[in-house]
Amino acid sequence: MRQAPGAQTEFAWQVRVYYEDTDRGGVVYYANYLRFFERARTEWLRALGVEHERLASAEGRGFVVARAEIDFRVGARLDDLLTVTVRPLEVQRASLWLGQQARRADGRVCAEARIRVACVRLRDMRPQPLPAALRAELGA
Repeated sequence: MRQAPGAQTEFAWQVRVYYEDTDRGGVVYYANYLRFFERARTEWLRALGVEHERLASAEGRGFVVARAEIDFRVGARLDDLLTVTVRPLEVQRASLWLGQQARRADGRVCAEARIRVACVRLRDMRPQPLPAALRAELGA
């Protein structure tokens, strides 16, 4: 394991809270933070030049969440604009540890997580090395 050299670099993506994201009380249903985190990771990878569809069709590889540790702090509500962030923490041969947060416009953290994402061969789900382009972007 080694710390990602760009660990201080934080990618930010915004998401609006819609009615479908909330529970009866108008607060974001806890599991939806996982969806927000997933979308932000996808956009982060896209910004680094890694596209899921091309990786799957050209190389037969993809990413799966291997572990998620989440803390819920304060509820977001209907119509809130959240900033969802991704920050690389550790780069391993076939996986990454990422730090993620969902913050309200007032800066309060709604949820934060440590997510381990593994690169796998899609036909048998066996671990595979991270894409070279991603490793290069992360300085690994």
